[in-house]
Amino acid sequence: MREPVDLRRQRILASVQARGTARVRDLAAELQVSVVTVRRDVEELTREGRLSRGHGVVRSTMPDRETAAPDPAPAGGDRVAVVVPVRHSYLTETLHGARTVLERAGVRMALHLAPQASGAERPLVERALSDGADGLLIAPRWRGRAHEEADHEWLAGIGVPTVLMERRPWRGSALHALDSVCSDHWYGAHLAVEHLVGLGHRRVVFATRHDSPTARSLRAAFTGIAGAHPLVERWAWALVAPEAGADGPYAADETAELPALMRKVGATAMVLHGDVDALMVVQRLAAEGVRVPEDCSVVAYDDVVAGLASPPLTAVSPPKAEVGHAAAELLLRRLSEAAPGSRQPGRRIELLPRLMVRGSTARPAEPLGE
Repeated sequence: MREPVDLRRQRILASVQARGTARVRDLAAELQVSVVTVRRDVEELTREGRLSRGHGVVRSTMPDRETAAPDPAPAGGDRVAVVVPVRHSYLTETLHGARTVLERAGVRMALHLAPQASGAERPLVERALSDGADGLLIAPRWRGRAHEEADHEWLAGIGVPTVLMERRPWRGSALHALDSVCSDHWYGAHLAVEHLVGLGHRRVVFATRHDSPTARSLRAAFTGIAGAHPLVERWAWALVAPEAGADGPYAADETAELPALMRKVGATAMVLHGDVDALMVVQRLAAEGVRVPEDCSVVAYDDVVAGLASPPLTAVSPPKAEVGHAAAELLLRRLSEAAPGSRQPGRRIELLPRLMVRGSTARPAEPLGE
């Protein structure tokens, strides 16, 4: 699936803002597109005044960089390693929030992008520690529980202050006491369901990805909330991309094409994770003559590019930048502790998402029949 131009340019912008500067060829490798494509995008973003460029280098024009951002701390000063998955537009806003806090404190941030492979974070963390990192902000990919378990022992014992971002270790695990900051995705699911029920929708289809901690949290939240809600008459959950069903045992309905599942359930509304998949589903609905929101209301989850859709999508917006901000502040607190051996109890901070109501939700028409 080719990535929309607007999304790619937003990812370029967020990546540069997170680092301050970036090389064009590094951006091309990160986004897995050609250097020519990135140069064309950078030229357009430069014309809009959102980036500036030099000889192969792109710079952020964000006010905090132009006015009060300090130069990186000298070699030997505090340095925080940040490890996140490559090609993850959701986390670029989180990175920017963390960078703002760290720069204000005069602490250098070293960004490491983990490839899409199990266990890819460990060698990056080990390299960062050997380079002298004093603390770690990390968002492991964790495609499943087995991958998470494989990281428990080494991540719990790396020996420097560590804060998980947008990851919630399961109870009783070796990482249960590790500091973490994340969005309350149950509350985000609650906002979506209550918005649709409040408009009069009684039959809803939920669809999430299959391969992320957020997707697993959302599936549990949606099914629990819908199953217990007195006004939800019928609901179903499915993979937002049916081809992903090859990676696990799923029932037929769980890998069904969403327009067909919507007709089977008689649904008048859908909640889709995440934005790009939601945009693609809306396009598929249009091709089958299903209008949004007249025939089907749609709520996206992530709110990275939902507002760029036609119609603009109502979306649950997790506090992405605020998560990075709070994670960096918590890490700085740990780094400043005078006696690391007697540190304070671990903290698990949850921030509440918001609902951004746009043009893709409305009161329902008659339910679609089979």
